[in-house]
Amino acid sequence: MSGNGGSGPGDGGATHADKRPNELLTSWFVRSGWSKGELARQVNRRARQLGAHHISTDTSRVRRWLDGENPREPIPRILSELFSERFGVVVSVEDLGLRTARQAPSATGVDLPWTGPQTVALLSEFSRSDLMLARRGFLGSSLALSAGPALIEPMQRWLVPSPPAPRPAPEPEHTASSRARGRLSQAELELLESTTEMFRQWDAQCGGGLRRKAVVGQLHEVTDLLQEPQPEATARRLFKVAAELAELAGWMSYDVGLQPTAQKYFVLALHAAKEAGDRPLGSYILSNMSRQMIHLGRPDDALELIHLAQYGSRDCASPRTQSMLYAMEARAYANMGQPGKCKRAVRMAEDTFADAGEWDEPDPDWIRFFSEAELHAENSHAFRDLAYVAGRSPTYASLAEPRMRRAVELFAQDTEHQRSYALNLIGMATVHLLQREPEQGAVFAKDALRIAKKIRSERVNTRIRKTVGTAVRDFGDVADVLDLTERLAAELPETAEAV
Repeated sequence: MSGNGGSGPGDGGATHADKRPNELLTSWFVRSGWSKGELARQVNRRARQLGAHHISTDTSRVRRWLDGENPREPIPRILSELFSERFGVVVSVEDLGLRTARQAPSATGVDLPWTGPQTVALLSEFSRSDLMLARRGFLGSSLALSAGPALIEPMQRWLVPSPPAPRPAPEPEHTASSRARGRLSQAELELLESTTEMFRQWDAQCGGGLRRKAVVGQLHEVTDLLQEPQPEATARRLFKVAAELAELAGWMSYDVGLQPTAQKYFVLALHAAKEAGDRPLGSYILSNMSRQMIHLGRPDDALELIHLAQYGSRDCASPRTQSMLYAMEARAYANMGQPGKCKRAVRMAEDTFADAGEWDEPDPDWIRFFSEAELHAENSHAFRDLAYVAGRSPTYASLAEPRMRRAVELFAQDTEHQRSYALNLIGMATVHLLQREPEQGAVFAKDALRIAKKIRSERVNTRIRKTVGTAVRDFGDVADVLDLTERLAAELPETAEAV
């Protein structure tokens, strides 16, 4: 029966023990709105991307899964990914009532060894695989997202001191001098660092879809350098470059919708930041992991990650970095429906940011994005999120509106952060919809659409589509909303993600 995904060896078939209707899978399936045929087609398409060409699922096979048949790998993982993408939250294999063969954490998860050589090896392996698989069009399909204790507990080991690395015996003078000639010069290190800053600027201007593979390629080159003998100070700087590039690769992957790939890069970036001894950078990486968890509907996990970041960098992070962490804490509390704690975190973010000008040392490049505009943007989004959680509360929307308006004004003057400008135009549109002002919401959504066409960010595109969908649902008879819908269909048709 291998032709239709049957139970022959290695063909994606099923086990039949304890067969009973799978109520969990049925619940997710019914809420998805898919037909059995559509789900079968999506499974087959994802299986081909994985290289599992022997799988050819049909409607009868889907019916048997709903009746309790447990499919073999990779089908449980494929179903997990499809439902996660459909609902925008992590839907694990267990959430679907399925069983899957346990895989080694180092192969697919985030519980990785916290040692320098293993970090370099994993960065090298993952970046090389990314480059190869991206060319073939199915990047990230072999990964699964981690959440809950499976994510938080391994990240807590970021704070555990690592044992000192064994120091090599001194080399004979002639050997040392000959090797030194092959090591990086100060100018070469500075060039690597400035190139990373350039990539970051490109991402802010153009979105994650345009230069992602270039960043991954640069990361792979840096891991090659880390596998060569280097002086300790040089190795630390290279680990810092690797951490920043891995973080940026993760951020770009997140921006284009490759969530498992993004999470893996963030985790590897945190490992590299630890090897570099850069705790503020580690806290920034954890903040991006927190942002991803909010996006995926896991605010509890987001809060755990932010608290870990704050605890690990409280004595060394600049006021700008600490302000950013408070702003992300506010976002987490908002999505958890805790207005008191959200408001307190917003105040802390604003008060701490006011101290940034008195900081004696220059901020690192990775946190310079957190400007006054970004501060207002994050805090307004916290109140906007709180308004949705509180049942579309106009009170919290009114708290979001002046901050969002100020963010939009500032970003309109900033040519370097076009994606942030678009996201805050969308945010302004959602605030007006919450205030039942659909005409004004349509104006800001159209402005966001104009920016979105110039950048490559699936995150921006998705948020525009979601906002327009909300407008149509609530104000579908308003002429400006109908015009916005037509413009969206004409100017931003749904296409495959750019990687």
